[in-house]
Amino acid sequence: MTTILVTGGTGTLGRHVTELLRADGHEVRVLSRTAQPYAVDLREGGGGLDAALKGVETVVHCATSARGGDEDAAANLIAAARRAGVGHLVYISIVGVDRVPFGYYRSKLAVERLVEESGLGWTVLRATQFHDLLAQAFGALAKSPVLPLPAKVPDQPVEVREVAARLAELAVGAPAGRAEDMGGPEVRDLESLARAYLRATGRRRPLLRVPLWGSAYRAFRAGGHLTPGHAVGKGTFEEYLTSRFGRRPAA
Repeated sequence: MTTILVTGGTGTLGRHVTELLRADGHEVRVLSRTAQPYAVDLREGGGGLDAALKGVETVVHCATSARGGDEDAAANLIAAARRAGVGHLVYISIVGVDRVPFGYYRSKLAVERLVEESGLGWTVLRATQFHDLLAQAFGALAKSPVLPLPAKVPDQPVEVREVAARLAELAVGAPAGRAEDMGGPEVRDLESLARAYLRATGRRRPLLRVPLWGSAYRAFRAGGHLTPGHAVGKGTFEEYLTSRFGRRPAA
């Protein structure tokens, strides 16, 4: 079986990818800043990264940070992967990184280009936002008496386990270049998603629709981060909420 390194292998997505690949019989190494024996900060690189990649055939790059540093991390990973003779680099990106001028998206697009120009066999999968991310955001916003939302913004959340299954499938296959985008089953407005979250958690909060400004907000309002033509996900946001909070959010 294949020896595979999963960066960010303890994170929301990476841990599911790791579990699936191990269940399929592959030797999987987990790399993160804290996971032993491959505790490495990709932004710094170093000898620990070379040791983690020794004998690895495929890398699934899930590590990311909204606080910055993704491009440096990817450059260090790619350089070490070349030295190790890695044959396949799989990268998870976000739908709309080439259409929405948002800082984090620009960084993800820059990493895509590094991967494409790496000289390695590569695969890039773009997915829409995970259910987990929305729940985390709504939970933080609901700490105030009023839950503020950017006005007239749609979303298409997807179940993280489904994305993990697709990444695992791509990892054990041949390099595919840009794989088809992966979106959740429904395009919804943020208000309906927030109301579902509040019902599932038993909270009562009035929603405050906040009109924002700027090119990124206009792109989000226009649906630049959506992929309705690739609504291949099956799990809905309500199903995710039921599995997480134990109560079905009524319509």
